[in-house]
Amino acid sequence: MMLDFETTGLSPAQGARITEVAALRIIDGQITERFVSLVNCGVRIPAEITALTGISQEMVNQAPSVEAVLAELRHFIGTDALAAHNASFDAKFLQAEYARQGWDAGSEGWLCSLLLARRLLPGQASYSLSRLAGALGLRFQGRAHRAEADAEVSARLLVQLTQRLCVAYAQQAVEIALLRRISQLSAAKVPAFLQQALAAA
Repeated sequence: MMLDFETTGLSPAQGARITEVAALRIIDGQITERFVSLVNCGVRIPAEITALTGISQEMVNQAPSVEAVLAELRHFIGTDALAAHNASFDAKFLQAEYARQGWDAGSEGWLCSLLLARRLLPGQASYSLSRLAGALGLRFQGRAHRAEADAEVSARLLVQLTQRLCVAYAQQAVEIALLRRISQLSAAKVPAFLQQALAAA
């Protein structure tokens, strides 16, 4: 499940809240289901956030309440493993918003496509989503810095990285646990790790 939040700021610890969420279910390299919604957290949208995302105060004022969106999101996610580009950002917002509802979001098991790209595509000028997308020929279907467009490009990036591994090591599929392990290694250790791990698969 690829997740992306748009928010009013960088940190929930400093009062930032979510303004939009997209969750895309990925099965066998294909996006099969989508959950996308603006979110009304009852907070002011800074002008710089509107300029960046296009999400205005009027849009969130008319959006479903955060309680309603989170209940739907939680049901949609179910027991799926979660992924995001720069996953630590999205994870802390999910944890903060779930905590407000008295729910446990869990803190383990996220897959970060940014970290994975750093390990599998060393030497890129930038690992921001827009720069990676440009380098790999992945086009945004919609405006960058909107949750669905960002989540879709992140999902396609993750699928492409996985396919590259499968081709390079003659695998039919690669488990998400292995992708998480790769993202935790230094880039220099990845080739030897993969040679050993996939040779034994």
